[in-house]
Amino acid sequence: MNWDQIEGNWKQLKGNVKRQWSKLTDHQFDVIAGKRNQLTGKIQEVYKANKNKVTKQFSGWQKLQKDMACCNNETTKSIQKESS
Repeated sequence: MNWDQIEGNWKQLKGNVKRQWSKLTDHQFDVIAGKRNQLTGKIQEVYKANKNKVTKQFSGWQKLQKDMACCNNETTKSIQKESS
């Protein structure tokens, strides 16, 4: 899942981000509004982590979202095929 997709689906993905970085507040998530630089900056600030660490964590999270989206698409296709 690329960042444009994440930003476009921010309301749906915000819960996943909250689970990963639970110290961020609802207000912070509203201000971030899916903007990658703001999110990574806020993670650095709140977790007192360096940029490299946050970048690695974020890349892992983004890959997980992509994998989950892929699995969901495969499951949907399988269900549709079985219904036919």
